[in-house]
Amino acid sequence: MSLLRVVARMLTGSTYTVLGWEAATEPGARVGAAADTLARIRKVVPLPADDETIVRANGAAQAVGGAFLALGLFPRLSTTVLAASLIPTTLAGHEFWTVEDPDARKQQRVQFQKNAAMLGGLAFAYLDARRPRD
Repeated sequence: MSLLRVVARMLTGSTYTVLGWEAATEPGARVGAAADTLARIRKVVPLPADDETIVRANGAAQAVGGAFLALGLFPRLSTTVLAASLIPTTLAGHEFWTVEDPDARKQQRVQFQKNAAMLGGLAFAYLDARRPRD
């Protein structure tokens, strides 16, 4: 495997590991930010009633998935878990279309787009894991 692939995988995975660990250990304001989205998801998917538990579990999934990706373990599984976690995280945390203040709206749109780019990076990592090795 090329050095560039190893570095790219480690940089991508480490971001999820660090941010996921923070969410799992100190969910804080993320719980309130996730409440409306979790309520909408509960209409379709049975989830535990405790929003904090879900935020912590989501953070743990990101931390573990990110560590696995960084280490090159189960890359297709880890990228799938991370993508499945990132989509609701992005929708819950960066609903820029609901923000009235122009500056806050712009900030949330930038964060939404950053997460979309991270999702694209996961797609590349998933596809790369299916390639024959160098």
